[in-house]
Amino acid sequence: MTYTHETVLLHAGVQALAVKPDGTYVDATLGRAGHTQLILSHLQGGQLYSFDQDAEAIEAVRQQLQPFPANLHLLHTNFRHLQSALAAEGVQGFDGIIYDLGVSSPQFDESTRGFSYRFDAPLDMRMDQSQALTARTIVNEWSFGELVRIFTRYGEERFAKQIARQIEQARAKQPIETTFELVDLIKAGIPAAARRTGGHPAKKVFQAIRIAVNDELGALEESLSQAIATVNPGGRIAVITFQSLEDRLVKTMFREQTQLADVPRGLPVIPESAQPNFRLVARKPILPSDEEIKHNHRAHSAKLRVLERLK
Repeated sequence: MTYTHETVLLHAGVQALAVKPDGTYVDATLGRAGHTQLILSHLQGGQLYSFDQDAEAIEAVRQQLQPFPANLHLLHTNFRHLQSALAAEGVQGFDGIIYDLGVSSPQFDESTRGFSYRFDAPLDMRMDQSQALTARTIVNEWSFGELVRIFTRYGEERFAKQIARQIEQARAKQPIETTFELVDLIKAGIPAAARRTGGHPAKKVFQAIRIAVNDELGALEESLSQAIATVNPGGRIAVITFQSLEDRLVKTMFREQTQLADVPRGLPVIPESAQPNFRLVARKPILPSDEEIKHNHRAHSAKLRVLERLK
């Protein structure tokens, strides 16, 4: 199958890094190499380390980039292992890192991976095909309470209890195996009037299960903490999010790094030691243009936030 994945906020994301030709950079989410290729075009002597936990993505990019750039290093691992993976490559610090947290088009469009409610496929949703936990395990083995928790917390689904109850009743008779079986149960748990508004009724639950399967929020928090500790002075951390849970986490972590340390009230001058080590490059998130949203519907919810290390 030929994929035409379009990277959202491609130029804005790379521009936010203020790439130095001889710098060291990280693409935490290789995907189909949109940001990676653009960063490479700005490097002259610099090095780029690109992460992806999906072996298919790594192999596709190896085939795509011919001749293969000598200064590109593909790391097949989850970005939650950022520091240890870079240390194994001899890298102790970098000048910029970009995260594109959207699921890539090939993952959504490949019907066998089970990411999409648009195709009937086995319940999988693993970005790393070597891990044990799948969507099937969650749907068939996690308790009613656990299902309600993830549907509510990760999907912000109003009808989490009703949907979880439908799943619980169905799996008591026989295992739930496919995406379309799950879609039917989700629809059965949502009142008819609610199903007619707000997009596809399965969207929120599929998002919640995908986040749980891949521990996306936990991995993001771990990785961002490591990026904050590893980025060089003057270096930047750019994060593109596509849903509110991720954006809220990024916004909170960035705000924590830009706040003044606690100092006594009334000091005429804030001491240097109390000044924050980071600044926000833009106070509000950078959004796609109307033209990009019109051209690429997956851009409509994207937000780019950028943090710069000062010292």
